[in-house]
Formats: sequence, structure tokens, C-alpha cells
Amino acid sequence: HSATLADDSADRALSLIQFDKLMTERAVVPHFQPIISLQNRAVLGYEILGRSRLFGLTDPQTMFSAAAVLNLESELSRIFREEGLAQSTFFPPTSILFANTHPAEIDEPELLEFSLRELREAAPNRPMVLEIHEGTATQTSQMRELRAKLDHLNIGLAYDDFGAGQARLIELVEVPPDYLKFDMKLVQNLSSASPERQKMVGRLVQMTLELGIIPLAEGIETAEDHAICQELGFLSAQGYYYGKPAAAKTFAG
Repeated sequence: HSATLADDSADRALSLIQFDKLMTERAVVPHFQPIISLQNRAVLGYEILGRSRLFGLTDPQTMFSAAAVLNLESELSRIFREEGLAQSTFFPPTSILFANTHPAEIDEPELLEFSLRELREAAPNRPMVLEIHEGTATQTSQMRELRAKLDHLNIGLAYDDFGAGQARLIELVEVPPDYLKFDMKLVQNLSSASPERQKMVGRLVQMTLELGIIPLAEGIETAEDHAICQELGFLSAQGYYYGKPAAAKTFAG
């Protein structure tokens, strides 16, 4: 038992040393996943996804776990956005860049605004959308202030992972996003789900459309789920069926 604890402590120490290197050298390698129009399969844009080239810190979950120990989640999130924007020169100028936030950033609105202002100054004409986790979307007053700042910077708003947590449509009406990303738990295997479940998702999609919000299906991996999402009225989608996360130059040309 003590040997296991020692191993865990050693792993944690190594992880933190690697994380310090990650932050100092900005050793992140942004990956991108296409977001497509369900009407014609045209690529609308790309979501920035965090990766790194350092051993033991290759996936976002591990990186943010290390960041949490040092209260650096916001800083790591900002680096992902900045490095992702720097790589976006590989994409057509009309491609929308979907950039994520960490929930900790919502509690530091001045720093988040400064970060977004820097992004906009670095790429004045790049279409951008900021993704907020659906759990954070229930913080109505903060979201209203953030929405006003985003509008001023000409940056769109998306609520991510809708249906995975506590956010409800009634709360989304208070500060409507431009995009509502339906969580993959709602979407995956929808083609073989019961008629009742398909009808429920279809109703949510229609209500989203009536609010003037673009419904986006996450986690599409099969032609069958692509077809049912099209049938239910989703306007956009992402998932392995359209392209796995990869370096920006993979999609160039």
C-alpha cells in the first residue's frame, strides 16, 4: 500500500514538473475538429482542442488536473485559445474558430475579457465563437455580462454539452447563445433509439430553432446518426464521422 502511495506521489510530482515545462515553453499542440453544415456537409469551422507534446500530459483532462493543483486552469485555457488562433492561418478566412473556456474563467471576467480582446486584436476578421459549458450557462447575470462583451468584440457564443447537466431551455432563453451543442449522450445511437427518445430530441431541436439558436449535434460517428440528426432538424454537427481531431495543416488545402 505504501509503495502504491509512493508511486502515486512520484507520478504526481512528475506530472507537475512536466506541467511547469508545458506552461513555460507553451508546449501545447492545438488540434482541430471540423464542424459541418448538415444541409450540404460543407465545413463551417473548427473547434480548437488542447493537446501537448510532453510525456504524460498529452490529453486535456490530465493537463487540467495538473493545472488545478496550481490554480492555473484559466491560464492553460487562454494558452489553448491563443495557440489555436495562431494555427488558424491554415484555414480559409471564412472558417469559424470555436474556442473553449474553462469554468474557472467565468469567475474572472476581467481576465477573460482581456484574453478575448487580445484574440480579436490578433485576428480582426476571423469569425470566432466562444464555447461555454452548459453548467456555467445557468449563471444568468455573469452570462448576460459576458454576452454583451462578446457582442462588442463580434465573437459568437455557444453552450456546450447541452443535455449532460442541469441547464434547461428556460434558462437558455435568458441569455440565448448563437449555437447550442447537444451532448453526445443525447445524440449517439439516436438512429437506433426508441421513437419516444427520437421525438424528445426532435422537440428540443425545434424549440432551439424557434429561439433563433443553431442546434449542433456532437459526437456523430455513423452515417445512420448523421441521417437521423438531419431528419430531426439539426443544422450543424461534429464528430468522427466528419473528421477526427488533428493538426491544422492536416485540413489545409
